Amino acid sequence: MGTVALAVTDGMLHFELAVAYEVFGTAPATVEVPWYDVEVCGARGGVGVGPFGLRPDHGLDRLPHADTVVVPGWADVDADPPAELVDAVRAAHEAGARVASLCTGAFVLAAAGLLDGRRATTHWAHTAALAARHPAVEVDPDVLYVDGGSVLTSAGKAAALDLCLHLVRSDHGPAVANAVARRLVVPPHRAGGQAQFVAAPVPARDDHPLAALLPWVVERLDRPLTVEDMARRAGMSPRHLGRRFRAVTGTTPLRWLLTQRIRRAQELLEATDDSVEAVAAATGMGTATTLRRHFHRTVGVPPDTYRRTFRSRPAADDGSGVRHRHLLEPQ
Repeated sequence: MGTVALAVTDGMLHFELAVAYEVFGTAPATVEVPWYDVEVCGARGGVGVGPFGLRPDHGLDRLPHADTVVVPGWADVDADPPAELVDAVRAAHEAGARVASLCTGAFVLAAAGLLDGRRATTHWAHTAALAARHPAVEVDPDVLYVDGGSVLTSAGKAAALDLCLHLVRSDHGPAVANAVARRLVVPPHRAGGQAQFVAAPVPARDDHPLAALLPWVVERLDRPLTVEDMARRAGMSPRHLGRRFRAVTGTTPLRWLLTQRIRRAQELLEATDDSVEAVAAATGMGTATTLRRHFHRTVGVPPDTYRRTFRSRPAADDGSGVRHRHLLEPQ
């Protein structure tokens, strides 16, 4: 299926590079299909990838000759990626290569202008930075990956595997992608998006104007709360409260409140056996129907699916005294 070039320079993240090499560099033993030729491209004298040293097979000038170019995660998103890398990635795309970024590798694609006017994603912790630095990019913070045809981007860390399997699925079909996923002991396709992995957005600083209000709200998520209730507690008008919320949290009071209710529901689904109805009551959602609607829209999967994925289960005892987990059980 052609050549896959892995573009590496000093400052790349080793996990994403290893994921791409593992998927594209090893053909599944159970199927007979033409597989990829993988080339590691970078400075010939060697590069530092995380804590490891790496000696590439080819220089970055090889990228325009590849069918697919994969850009792993870029460690320092506050720094401009090397011009040599940016130019080589741009040249590869202009030559007709399919270009995919893993995690923060999207910053390299954006610097090359490949994401302008396109929908793209990156690790949820850096989506705001990507959008601010490259306003021409339509950044989607919720998805695991975006397939734009000749340009693809993935969310953070494990989502690199989701995108690599998607590329295999696109090239060889679902049966081959499933065989690769089976070898790696991972699901061939994960439901939902990266919203289900995002930490609750409570400001870390305690010197903002809402420092006393936000904990008060979080302690009362099981009760009906309105903007007027919050404004009264804060000693502000509802309009002034809205402005303060936007400045501190980047969103409105009601949207922030809904997010906190969803995060609390996630905690209960992970840590308790409470029914969806009980979780709805404990989070101020009222009914299971309301919880399911808001949860699915916000997180990307229904509450029951989320619980199956994230709930910690005790290991099984097979009678030998050794505790086991089923290989395909969510960890």
